[in-house]
Amino acid sequence: MTPLLWTLVTIQIAMGAFDTFYHHEFTERLAWRPSQRHELKLHSLRNMLYALLFLVLGWLEVHGIFAIAIIAVLVVEVVITLMDFVEEDLSRKLPPSERINHTLLAINYGAILLLLLPVLIDWAMRPTAIEPAYVGLLSVFATASAIGAAVFGVRDIAAARRLGRMTSVPAATLVDKWPARQTVLVTGATGFIGSRLVASLTSSGHQVIALIRNPAKAEMLRPPITLITSLDQLPAETRIDAIVNLAGEPIGNGLWTETKRREILTSRVNMTTDIVRLIARLDRKPSVLVSGSAIGWYGLWQDQVLTESAKSHACFSHELCEAWESAAKPAGDLGVRVVYLRVGLVIGTDGGFITRMLTPFEFGLGGPIGSGKQWMSWIERDDLVRLIAHLIAKPELSGPINATAPIPVTNTTFTEELGRCLHRPAIVRIPAALLRSVGGDFAEELLLGGQRVLPNKALSNGFVFRHETLRSAFEAIL
Repeated sequence: MTPLLWTLVTIQIAMGAFDTFYHHEFTERLAWRPSQRHELKLHSLRNMLYALLFLVLGWLEVHGIFAIAIIAVLVVEVVITLMDFVEEDLSRKLPPSERINHTLLAINYGAILLLLLPVLIDWAMRPTAIEPAYVGLLSVFATASAIGAAVFGVRDIAAARRLGRMTSVPAATLVDKWPARQTVLVTGATGFIGSRLVASLTSSGHQVIALIRNPAKAEMLRPPITLITSLDQLPAETRIDAIVNLAGEPIGNGLWTETKRREILTSRVNMTTDIVRLIARLDRKPSVLVSGSAIGWYGLWQDQVLTESAKSHACFSHELCEAWESAAKPAGDLGVRVVYLRVGLVIGTDGGFITRMLTPFEFGLGGPIGSGKQWMSWIERDDLVRLIAHLIAKPELSGPINATAPIPVTNTTFTEELGRCLHRPAIVRIPAALLRSVGGDFAEELLLGGQRVLPNKALSNGFVFRHETLRSAFEAIL
């Protein structure tokens, strides 16, 4: 093999590794999406073929029937790749960066075949034999690449089998106690929580009006549904029984620069203000506004138990939640019952903070954050959807409601339970000093601080959590 051919192969491996780690693992999280089970099977088979090709071409020169076999492997790989392209288009919407990467991979692979096939054909014309062909560091690199491809091949087939065993609770069972058909306006309808809420409402026969900012995401919402891109599209005579406000710039997807803080704050306050304006001009007011907030309202209290009557400590999380709740408060002056939904860490495999933990934990690289003593007040996503439905149905509930499971845990316990459920160790601790130096207030408030929150009002009003313990939640979703 010529130096040019090895250069193209090296580029192919680098782009393939980027596609695997950045797209398949960290952004698309294919190993935890049941819809991608067949795609993972194709990836597994292709990775095993790559492992074989890297080992053979890195260490051997094959002649005769063995060269023909390698050509056959290349043909099979092309067929699998074409099947993968079709499967991807049918089962998910590829982000632009992944499409670009796939295009570059295809072009580079075509160049590799143009250079490699004449060599293999020449080898195929010779008497059948296998000769060593050590090429120094390139052989070592090929071996490392083969090992990596084989590891991910095994992992992908194991993930595909796991997805085949995973089941989800039917969405209709989450909203099944309302006495009559309701019309619910949902903002943030395509988000991690909003999409599941919308699915549960539509599956139960209720009418949903979904406010979406990105029409391209509309296809993820199950009909029948009314889609709007602005609240101004709703005329004054529109009948709305309840509003659930979940829209806002994600708080945990980037460091809290001044620009990021403004985006987080203004996105929530402006949306909530627009909702209050909508309520003011509706001929018939909704009975309730369930407006998003978070347990960050309380600030950082270390080990102190926090219920809805607790006070707050000043920090950015409190300022954000206080402004968010204050923006919803005027709806009460319009005769609407207002609920401030103070949400904890939401657990689910379709999104939320835990999705960033699954890949390192699955590869045995997970562990406590900092001291591990900080409290994590969590709630399983379906329980949160059920709680929202409960709040809408109970006219006696208003004001702040803690949306957390009854049994919060420390970060050490959380990581131990996640490791136990995945059958992996959880011993790779992330130093607090490192997180503080990189993340500042973001790390202090979201990762190292923690709150020990209890859902007193929900429990005293008869709400029953399906998952009171973290182990129950993990076993349900993982």
